[in-house]
Amino acid sequence: MTNKTPKSTRTGVQSVERVFELLELVTDAGGDAALSELAASTDLPLPTIHRLLRTLVSLGYARQLPNRRYALGPRLIRIGEAASRQFGALARPQLKRLVDSLGESANMAVLDGDMVVYVAQVPSRHSMRMFTEVGRRAHLHDTGVGKAILAQLPDETVRGIVTRAGMPTPTEHSIGSVDDLLIELDAIRGRGFAIDDQEQEIGVRCFSMAVPGAPTPTAVSVSGPVSRVDEAFGERAVPLLREAATAIVAELAH
Repeated sequence: MTNKTPKSTRTGVQSVERVFELLELVTDAGGDAALSELAASTDLPLPTIHRLLRTLVSLGYARQLPNRRYALGPRLIRIGEAASRQFGALARPQLKRLVDSLGESANMAVLDGDMVVYVAQVPSRHSMRMFTEVGRRAHLHDTGVGKAILAQLPDETVRGIVTRAGMPTPTEHSIGSVDDLLIELDAIRGRGFAIDDQEQEIGVRCFSMAVPGAPTPTAVSVSGPVSRVDEAFGERAVPLLREAATAIVAELAH
């Protein structure tokens, strides 16, 4: 945490801006931060930071850990869950367009701590289809959406995530080592999309793409049986995924 946040040039209630600045700094630090780390990352005076944090703690939006670090508080969970539902609702029209065009199930997922959580899905109309429950959490290293998200992060951050979360191998195709994962992420960055090639479940393939400019690391995907989701399918899916990601960001801007 070395880059200081610039002073706000927007009009608005200054104390509100400062509160959200601190919450974002704690979030960027991984969910908890020391007072000294926060002071090094913002131009806010130390007494102001301390006063605002004490207020957030008293309201339940932050908590102080036994080691004196400050962490995000439990009252933020309800707000975050509601925001995720709204984010998913915003994306559903784009997911439906993917299903209408490609015929396979479409999903959107976001980074949640060291896991990925699905926030929206539109299922395929095929009787044999992929179904992922909204709210389901999954590992990042063996899912299409997870790898698309990881490819947007620095290697050091990726190492930290998979070290904490672990790297289970549910199928023989799953990536089981950090080094192999980093090689895969380099390939994803080069081609612009991720593939889950039977890494979560035998017989299932998924094409996924990150949503650049989203407020939190996000990815959209289409998935289905390998008999239908093949290389030719991918050639059709990738540009449509890119259009969907662009449209979602544009909708957020409104």
